[in-house]
Amino acid sequence: MVKSKVTSAVGTLGEYLKEQRISAEMSLRQLADQAGVSNPYLSQIERGLRKPSAEVLQQIAKALRISAEQVYVRAGILSPDSNVGGSVELAVLADPTLTERQKHSLLDVYHSFLALNSRVTDDAPAADEEAPHPEENPDAHPAQD
Repeated sequence: MVKSKVTSAVGTLGEYLKEQRISAEMSLRQLADQAGVSNPYLSQIERGLRKPSAEVLQQIAKALRISAEQVYVRAGILSPDSNVGGSVELAVLADPTLTERQKHSLLDVYHSFLALNSRVTDDAPAADEEAPHPEENPDAHPAQD
């Protein structure tokens, strides 16, 4: 059976979190207590059975003393290319007034704008080939009487 992208990302996330927990020499119960989640829920995350919210990931990252941004990348929430929109994505994810659904919707719209802008930039003429602006070309808009 072929895993979906989300399922494989969650599995990778769970493995990553388990590795981080073990390297921090923490038990599953200790991490669950420090992150404020239940022991069974954390176990399901580590086994790739659950996809945690951005808030839960942030709590786990804080308890493990690792970068929340790196955890978001592992979860597939953030793009690994930190030069593209990282601060906007982090701001949306960190906003406690938004629901998870609203956060994902905003990020989807943001990513679609980035993709659109990169296509427009790729298709744009070179600087020396640009058409003059109407203000620069008096023939473009004849004066009205």
